[in-house]
Amino acid sequence: MNWRKIKRVAGVISLGLILVGFIGFVEKKSLEKTFQGLDIQIKAVSGLYFVEDKEINSIISSGFPELKAGLPLKEIPLAEVEERLEGHPFVKHVDASLGQKGILRVTLEQHEPIARIARPLAADGYVTTEGLIIPTSNSYTSRVLILEGEYIEKLMDQGNLDQMPELMPLIEFIVKDEFWSAQVTELEIRKRDDIHLHQQVGKQVIEFGDALDFESKFKRIDVLYKEILPRKGWNAYDRISVKFKNQIVCE
Repeated sequence: MNWRKIKRVAGVISLGLILVGFIGFVEKKSLEKTFQGLDIQIKAVSGLYFVEDKEINSIISSGFPELKAGLPLKEIPLAEVEERLEGHPFVKHVDASLGQKGILRVTLEQHEPIARIARPLAADGYVTTEGLIIPTSNSYTSRVLILEGEYIEKLMDQGNLDQMPELMPLIEFIVKDEFWSAQVTELEIRKRDDIHLHQQVGKQVIEFGDALDFESKFKRIDVLYKEILPRKGWNAYDRISVKFKNQIVCE
């Protein structure tokens, strides 16, 4: 290796050491800075906020009274702040980070309700897109599919849909379909294998059976809407059932 190459390699190494030293210096200076304030960012769900800035601010203030101007940034418990806020029923994920100017930025992602559990004698609840059951919000009400019935109340006490995992695909199918989300207003879950569908148009409550094979059942209801009810009349029958395989029962 000639001297020119040696000098070039030495220059690159020196530049790298300087850069590493500079980064270390900047990081050290950042740690020497102090807390100057809080910045709360909440990501909306369908334009709605089920938790508000003032509520998050109150949780942080009461849980971390040491967070005052002048506190060294290295003493701010970022992980503990995230853990405390993720204990909120409507908070799905939290990211806490420190800015160069001493600002603690807290970014929150909310749970998204996909259905509402309606209970006549107790507080309602929401089912989230992850299948969790959470309390309703005092701030906003989300207009979603209604769930009621004795069995869904039992699931409410469990805090999730784990005891009836087949229910979630049925809910998702309804709410993601433009027609069915408008036509099916409520699922009445009497037992695990005894679900009734309440309609927006039509007085009949459709006996759906269990939540399995739901696509086949909706195809039969579609036939009912397109071929039978237009000829017989939307209120011609007192009882409609699709719970039996490959059958539509109209009485």
